[in-house]
Amino acid sequence: MKEIPRRYWRNLDIPLILAVFGLFLLGLFVIYSASATRLINLNTDPFYYVKRQVIAATVGLVGLIVILSVDYRVWRRWTKIGYLLSVLLLGATLIMGKVAQGSQRWFRLGGFNLQPSELAKLITIVILAHYLENPGNVKGKKILNPFLLIAVPMALIIPQPDLGTSIVFIGIVFAMTYIAGGNIRHLGLIALVGIVFATTAIVLSYYEVIKLIQPYQLRRLLVFINPYIDPTDSGWNVIQSMIAIGSGGFLGKGYLNGTQSQLHFLPANHTDFIFSVAAEEFGFVGASAILLVYAFLIWRGIKIAVLAKDRFGTLLAVGCVSYFVCHLIINIGMTIGIMPVTGLPLPFLTYGGSTLMTSLMVIGVLLNVGLRRQKIMF
Repeated sequence: MKEIPRRYWRNLDIPLILAVFGLFLLGLFVIYSASATRLINLNTDPFYYVKRQVIAATVGLVGLIVILSVDYRVWRRWTKIGYLLSVLLLGATLIMGKVAQGSQRWFRLGGFNLQPSELAKLITIVILAHYLENPGNVKGKKILNPFLLIAVPMALIIPQPDLGTSIVFIGIVFAMTYIAGGNIRHLGLIALVGIVFATTAIVLSYYEVIKLIQPYQLRRLLVFINPYIDPTDSGWNVIQSMIAIGSGGFLGKGYLNGTQSQLHFLPANHTDFIFSVAAEEFGFVGASAILLVYAFLIWRGIKIAVLAKDRFGTLLAVGCVSYFVCHLIINIGMTIGIMPVTGLPLPFLTYGGSTLMTSLMVIGVLLNVGLRRQKIMF
């Protein structure tokens, strides 16, 4: 591991680092607010989740530093190994993974749950960037190849089942292929075929011709259209989330004073619906401030992509930005009832070690590309 030349450090994106730190710190406060009352009732340490989140952040920070220390251009030689490792881990998850709440997505490791599909997102970004680095690889029929590359990981993720992560994979590959020069009409046709396939899968599963989608996933899709068709079961989470966000008003109810969260009306409030807790306690002003910080993070990522030294760096940065955009749109969308509930976390706010570690490593990739960006001529 070579020492980073001193001249590179002037390119370190301090504003991006501060934005991430701010979101993480806020996340600790909201996680505590969302979980403390319930943990106290169970005679458990009210800081249990907060402490575990800090430990995960420490591991993720080590990963960020390691990623930052290795020139991103040498990652090209590791893409085949990374792809194989990713596929093996995802396959092993289906065989030996821990089952929780009907899903088999995790390995139990040293008291923590490790979710290989989260790491697979980062590996996929690097693999796609390397493949799409060659402009010829998006011409004609070759535009299908990036989608074929993600087909194997997705085929192993969907049965876990994990629809949210699969959607993130799709968002990443579309964004990176488009920026790499993919024809917009061809991409539109691919998207249309995907929509037709997904619709067919939903219809066939609904009428029990072929069970391509799990029954609870079908209920979530139907509830997305109208949560009040099943207000006490599948629609409960979305309804309570919208009540929490709406009841926050302009300035919020105050920290630790959110009734939907504190009285346990809102399930999964320290994970899937963490944004609902923040919106109820901090109101429209607080929720808007959070979105502005995410927008700032995304803007810094786009700036890094534009100033990257080479095409590989640009595509890496685009993949990282699309990772955050997908998570942001899907998670917040489901809390306000405009997206199906998929269990996709909100980076840096949601409680979850695998997501936090992966998000920090994705930031490490952005910082790496920015650190070694091209010289700006005046």
